[in-house]
Amino acid sequence: MEQPQISDYAFLSDSRSGALVGRDGSVDWWCPSRFDGASVFGRLLDPSAGHFRLAPAGAGGPGHRVERAYRPDTLVLRTVHHTPQGSVAVTDALAAEPGARAHQLGMNSPAVLLRVVEGLSGRVRMALDFAPRPEYGLLTPYLHEQPDGGVLAGAGPVVLVLRAGDLPLRPDRDRVTQEFEISAGQVLGMDVAFGETYGTPPVRLDPLTALDETTRAWEAYRQTHSYSGRYPELVRHSATVLTGLTYARSGAVAAALTTSLPEQIGGDRNYDYRFSWLRDFSFTMRALWVAACPDETSRLFAWAARSIGRVGDEPVPVLFGLEGERDLTEHQCAHLRGYRDSRPVRIGNDAWRQRQLDVPGEVISGVWRLRDYLGTTFEEELREMVLGLTEQVAATWQMPDRGMWETRGEERHYLSSKVLCWLAMDHAVRLADRLGDRADPGRWSTVRDEIRDAVLREGWNDRIGAFTGAFGSSELDASALILPVAHFLPANDPRMRATIEMIARELGSDDGLVRRWTTDPGGFLLCSFWLVECLVIAGERKRATELFERVVGFANDVGLFSEQIDMDTGSQLGNTPQALSHVGLINAAWRLTEPDSY
Repeated sequence: MEQPQISDYAFLSDSRSGALVGRDGSVDWWCPSRFDGASVFGRLLDPSAGHFRLAPAGAGGPGHRVERAYRPDTLVLRTVHHTPQGSVAVTDALAAEPGARAHQLGMNSPAVLLRVVEGLSGRVRMALDFAPRPEYGLLTPYLHEQPDGGVLAGAGPVVLVLRAGDLPLRPDRDRVTQEFEISAGQVLGMDVAFGETYGTPPVRLDPLTALDETTRAWEAYRQTHSYSGRYPELVRHSATVLTGLTYARSGAVAAALTTSLPEQIGGDRNYDYRFSWLRDFSFTMRALWVAACPDETSRLFAWAARSIGRVGDEPVPVLFGLEGERDLTEHQCAHLRGYRDSRPVRIGNDAWRQRQLDVPGEVISGVWRLRDYLGTTFEEELREMVLGLTEQVAATWQMPDRGMWETRGEERHYLSSKVLCWLAMDHAVRLADRLGDRADPGRWSTVRDEIRDAVLREGWNDRIGAFTGAFGSSELDASALILPVAHFLPANDPRMRATIEMIARELGSDDGLVRRWTTDPGGFLLCSFWLVECLVIAGERKRATELFERVVGFANDVGLFSEQIDMDTGSQLGNTPQALSHVGLINAAWRLTEPDSY
């Protein structure tokens, strides 16, 4: 059986964990302990790694049609199946804690998957197939009937309880398969509750009440936020997706829900994105500032500051676990086939070991954005962090690194890394009066100017007439688009303007997609939105608007973006939903609203 397209999946979240449910009604990914925990449904990465399918019997045959949408301002999904026998709706959600409102969403999520079936017309025969496989498919649980008609699945550290209202469930050896009929007006609630064998047991919720509570929790959350710019529906939905990717207990934003969805089908650039990147920090803070509120921005900043700890001589890692874990050592799951045979499947991400010179610039840029909330004199830990990062940049900016795209080859002098080093020093100079007696703005200014001179001298290639990806290189790279976004150069500077046009011509497409480099297999959505921003800054708002509207058309039917788009087929590629893609949309929409903003 061919696996669904990446764009076939919708995203459920309780701001603790997330799940993916396909158009075929199958939950193929759920890591219930937290976003980066082990899966109990993992068919996304192997047909035998577990799933929970709920759909009309014979779904996919003649006369079967699917419509689906989120309830407004929520991640509560309603899928309507139209069949020759009638129509039925399945509403899916990950339950919020009863009574949770506004910023309480996700703080104490009960780890319960809700599925509510509602007959709309006629009489439809439904099929249920529940096959949990904990630990990324390594475990096959024992199934036990419960006195209330439910089924308990237990293996290793995991306990799952499936209940289906008054419908008695009969387990087979390793799964529950059952058919039942639903008539117009009938409603059947079911749920899967997660617990720990040696810890917190599964909770029991009424699915219908819990679904209503979850919907109210999401709606209340969005009501505490406002956005007054262009494309409000797109921006609000992307902000909701970012909330869904936020681990509420810490404020960290996961880069994506998934691991190892490939940048190219059958390829090996398959990485685990279920962590939080400091590189994404300033871009994400911009988006949250525009579309959320200072509370989310402040919590994300507090998480980063605590995760970094005291700055020493060692490079600050580019990513951390959702509670600030530093060691994210990578390993491969050889037992998993990978999405459409794209191997290896990786758990963890060894990019935490890389030297990434852009990281201090992202963090200090975040401090600059929050400066009015942090006080005229910074507290000791904040002051020490900024001083430590600034001195680290001053000492190391001339070194090579792995660059924004985290290449696993040799280190080089990447242009974007040097620009972020410049940004770190520039903001540090501006913040010097809040950093105490050890601030040295005179020396920092000298270093800042040295970095700028090096970028302008070594990053520009006279032969091709553009800024390139690395010093001394002739290879075009879309990361050069950050120069105007970071206020390093105006977009209408002749060199920058030439670079923008060359990237649009050589790396772009008629559809508005922009590759990172010439051999990149897909259009990278963040780069596409950067091009929109650069065109706005250059004064070409009409062209930027047309480009923006073409790019947003690559979202799936429920408004989700993965990381990349196949340039030939338009199919989504890479991990999904991808935070940076939605961040890019929000920032580009606001740039179209306020060209001179931030």
